[in-house]
Amino acid sequence: MTARCRRRNTCRLCGSTRLELALQLAPTPPANAFVPADALEIEQERFPLDVFFCEECFHLQLLDVVDPALLFENYVYVSGTSPVFVRHFESYAQDVMSRFGVKTSALVVDIGSNDGTLLRFFQQAGCRVQGIDPARRIAEDATAAGIPTKAAFFTPALADELKHDLGSAAVITANNVFAHIDDLDGVVEGVKRLLAPDGVYVFEVSYLVDVFQKTLFDTIYHEHLAYHSVKPLVRFFEKHGMQLIEALRVSSHGGSLRGIAQRKGGPHPVGASVAAAIAEEEALGLDRLDTFRAFARNIDALKEQLGRLLRELKAQGKRIAAFGAPAKATTLMFHFGIGPDLIDFIVDDSPLKQGLYSPGYHIPVVPASALYEKRPDYTVVLAWNFAEPILRAHKRYTDEGGHFIVPLPALTVH
Repeated sequence: MTARCRRRNTCRLCGSTRLELALQLAPTPPANAFVPADALEIEQERFPLDVFFCEECFHLQLLDVVDPALLFENYVYVSGTSPVFVRHFESYAQDVMSRFGVKTSALVVDIGSNDGTLLRFFQQAGCRVQGIDPARRIAEDATAAGIPTKAAFFTPALADELKHDLGSAAVITANNVFAHIDDLDGVVEGVKRLLAPDGVYVFEVSYLVDVFQKTLFDTIYHEHLAYHSVKPLVRFFEKHGMQLIEALRVSSHGGSLRGIAQRKGGPHPVGASVAAAIAEEEALGLDRLDTFRAFARNIDALKEQLGRLLRELKAQGKRIAAFGAPAKATTLMFHFGIGPDLIDFIVDDSPLKQGLYSPGYHIPVVPASALYEKRPDYTVVLAWNFAEPILRAHKRYTDEGGHFIVPLPALTVH
């Protein structure tokens, strides 16, 4: 370990030391550590991607914690560049407001608010909003665009400050961030302090059921410390005087869990979704270590399948590009050994990534127009969770003889 990475020795949900190695992926640099041209000579440090299983509460997690400042303060992902996510967050806000009767002028706080895409829909409905995000540039841009955003990590102290300045929150959200935090105890303590007595905490995380069933191993990277399932979460919230009242399945990121919690004894009934989710998790064996050892063997089989295809194409003289530079691409490329010897360039729609080079392998990231200018024979869709809209938007590429390779959840060629 280095000063930028430390290994904890207890489960972050229950505190147990009964932890067993379940899955070992190739070490990688931080998944979003894109570099400019003038830094290509600097070798990027790689950190372990070892996944551990808690034999006490059955939680799956990384124990190697990379310095959050290294991961998040210069973050380059923004929700608003994806039309799919904009629509998702619009529907999300409408569902929360109708389900819980959120009143006009109520306070909505979003932890890890990114560019404010979700909060804007609450704001348009008349709510007061406050974003919290440690990515300084993104926080500044969101504030300038009318979504007040504090460039900070969420802590109990910050929760107290917000409550003093703005009052209690009717809704606190945390989307694709509740899996990113080492000190979940501190976050939930802060949520409990800031939440109104009848308020709700709504969070979305990649769901372990989907990760397991669809072999979505590439959602495992250093930002994601926790791989959540409902059974451990019920116990975790109870420990903090809170109650999980819904466990809803949503389609984002290949399959996610939308959890909803309230203060213990709050006014909202516990939905049937909680017990149903736990029953499914138990039926799949997600409370057993040997289940994840078998999962690791499945990943190795996928690695062999995709690697063989790409090497064969390269041997035939085919030019291969990639589409999408999401964080998950770093895990997939390193574990499968897909580097610059196979991939010529990566196209991505985010202006924040264009002109940079991919973490570790330093493959250039360029606009989607490169598909038509450089005309690669095959393009691997690394942003596989958006494969359908990508293939639709670039039908011209396939019409003109190009082929898309979608590696997950099952290898397909289009």
